[in-house]
Amino acid sequence: MATGNPASGGASLALTLGAKPKSLVLYRGWQLLAGTASLVAVSLPAVLSFGAHGAALLLEKIAVLRAAYNFLSSSYDRALARIAPKVLRDPRDLPALRLMVSLTLTAVPLFLAQLVLGKPRLLLVAAFYLALYGAKFQRFIRMFSASHLEAHRPHGYFTPQLDKFFGRYLEFFLGFFYGNIPELGRTAHVCLHHRENAGFDDTRNTMAYDRTSRLDFLWYMADNLWTVLGVAPYAYFRAKGDEKNRRRMLTGMLCYYFYFAAIFLYRWQIGVFFVLVPMLSMNVINAITAWVQHAFVDPERPEDYFGNTVTVMDEVNFMNEGYHLCHHHRSALHWTEMPAHFERLRERMSSANSLVFRDLDFLGLFLQLTLFRRLDVLAEKLVPFQPMTRAERLALLTQRTTLRVP
Repeated sequence: MATGNPASGGASLALTLGAKPKSLVLYRGWQLLAGTASLVAVSLPAVLSFGAHGAALLLEKIAVLRAAYNFLSSSYDRALARIAPKVLRDPRDLPALRLMVSLTLTAVPLFLAQLVLGKPRLLLVAAFYLALYGAKFQRFIRMFSASHLEAHRPHGYFTPQLDKFFGRYLEFFLGFFYGNIPELGRTAHVCLHHRENAGFDDTRNTMAYDRTSRLDFLWYMADNLWTVLGVAPYAYFRAKGDEKNRRRMLTGMLCYYFYFAAIFLYRWQIGVFFVLVPMLSMNVINAITAWVQHAFVDPERPEDYFGNTVTVMDEVNFMNEGYHLCHHHRSALHWTEMPAHFERLRERMSSANSLVFRDLDFLGLFLQLTLFRRLDVLAEKLVPFQPMTRAERLALLTQRTTLRVP
């Protein structure tokens, strides 16, 4: 199968800024460099994150340690539960508060300590990555979900009194440590992605790529860097004549670029480990998520989000992130109401042949779909709205992943 069109999606918008290469070879070379750098960068926190997960499984077998952890965790939760009604607009957002407090008490002090010490300390680097990503990337997943939902709140999570100081705390403060540019949520995600719904003009659409191809994902991930850097959304708003969102996007980009440059000028080694690695890691994880959330395109209705948006049901579905179709249908709906909304949409989802998977998260979906190319495994996890044989499920998944629209 042919590889993806390098002038599609985010790449085409970025190239309108004057970055169009003289030849496809040069552009492929840049894609290879950007993709490889991103994979190398994410491998550093990945080794620590999955290593920590393995260590946690072993330590969990020690009854005393398990009891101590459960006691501390439940005490922490009870304390935050008492605080939540006083500081949150909606006390149901307690999981987001827990995450924000945890990151503030771990990642932020570690970063500041490294700035004070100057010369990078490998133990501080390792601790910083564990604070950001957690075991098995679970803290990053929580950060992604909480920040995603924050982007759809006009005033963020906190009460009006605290909003003056902590408004959009995840996107406009903690997001810097993850390499997440301000306005990628409030502006690019809400005013671009939800406007286009993964259609042809969406900077993150995957329709020019074979979603079962590892090579195509490499090209897509390299192109996704334009979005992570804010360039593709900026070009989109400029092309649409949307001055308000263009200015917002530019402001967010300049804030992050200033932060990036300041840390590198202070000490480039700190810049590499504490700024560049998280930003490139964000590119990989962000690309994986965008790749699979809209991977299954209906050839007859490629821009219909009921056909191109996947729903995943997993044991750990933080803030109901897996109900992605429900979110596209009612993005302002509170996350606790998504399961009920899913039931209300069943009939429409059935008529659109929307895809729902159980016992699977987005990372698992990516691994089976693209890395291992095991559509047979996905067919077993697919939950059709009407009875289907295994062969029919495989045929449906094949049809939905091979559409190529240059």
